Amino acid sequence: MTEKGRKTMWILTGGMTALLLLVMFVTHRAIPFMMDDLWYSTMLSDDTPISSISDIVKSQIWHYNNWGGRSMTHSILQLTLLAGELAADVLNVVFTLLLGWTICLVSGHRRFPAFFAGISMVLGLNANWRMSMFWQAGAANYLYITVFLLLFVWCYLRELPDEGSLWPGSGKRGRDISALAGSGAGKAGGEGCLPGITLWIVPLGILAGWSNENMGPAVWVLSLAVILLGFREGRRPKPWMALGSLACLAGSVACIAAPGNAVRSAEIEEEQYGLLWRLFLRSYAECKGAMEYLFPALLVLGALLFVSKCVLKQEIGRRTLLVLFCALLSWGAFFLSPHYPDRASFGTLALCICAILSLAKKILRERRNLAWPLWCGAAFLSLKGMYFCGEYLAILWGWIR
Repeated sequence: MTEKGRKTMWILTGGMTALLLLVMFVTHRAIPFMMDDLWYSTMLSDDTPISSISDIVKSQIWHYNNWGGRSMTHSILQLTLLAGELAADVLNVVFTLLLGWTICLVSGHRRFPAFFAGISMVLGLNANWRMSMFWQAGAANYLYITVFLLLFVWCYLRELPDEGSLWPGSGKRGRDISALAGSGAGKAGGEGCLPGITLWIVPLGILAGWSNENMGPAVWVLSLAVILLGFREGRRPKPWMALGSLACLAGSVACIAAPGNAVRSAEIEEEQYGLLWRLFLRSYAECKGAMEYLFPALLVLGALLFVSKCVLKQEIGRRTLLVLFCALLSWGAFFLSPHYPDRASFGTLALCICAILSLAKKILRERRNLAWPLWCGAAFLSLKGMYFCGEYLAILWGWIR
């Protein structure tokens, strides 16, 4: 790409990013606290409004025992509700920016156009943009917590060389990388140690595990896979890696084993059906998740996989494969759940976007002339996301009747 073309792309990317964020902020201001937001603004056990941190702690203890195990996400929700609508709306935009940044970290594609593409896909490919990003309860459960989930994933992926194979003894190239790592020449991912990680990986691991019933176990498996791959290649895991993985596992167990989950599941009609009928309904929910909620993202992912693997004959890379495996686990985990709402696909969507940007980076290394077509695709998705918000605002303001 010429210098003039690069400057033009940066100017257009900056302008469209600013416009996208403005439209999102206006939409946030137009959507009030509603539904569960009103309930979580109280002590939950009664109608007394929350007024302090101690009230949030008390209400979450009640919630854990009587309605569900997502104590971390709902604590974040109650904090934002306590802060007020304006503060919550500003925080929602800030966390959207942070999500775009963490997507770039995980994908390894850290240029501004990639950041723009990440935010555009989060909104434009979303199965339910309003309930996962603009409804305050949805924002806390999915938008906010996904930032912490991806930060946790990034801490582990950066310790893994991208080259080589995921499977033991699968090819000469994989064995060569293993031998290189064992000799000390291929240490980690070539990136320096994060300052103080031994101290903060434990709370981050607990937060990642104690997030959503499908995402917590999925990212824990990814952390365990990175540790085991290190063992296979002759690298001892760093102490923080074991601590973080154990913390994530503990958080996942705490979330899933909450007494409130059993109370809530007992009220779902599906649980009253026979085993075969429940298996059919859950299989249907999984198919709906793939063919409806995640299908636009899978279509984009499939197109880039085809170009990268089949046309350019590139290696996908172990980091990208692990992200895809994590996405598969987070989708498949819903087979164990009696309910798979469209907004719950948000975490899986974010992982797919990480893989998409990772593949785009590899493609652009070899074919710089594809920069504009890829950017135009991201711009189209940005316009698609703005259309969602614009349509909602037009209906709200009475411009569309």
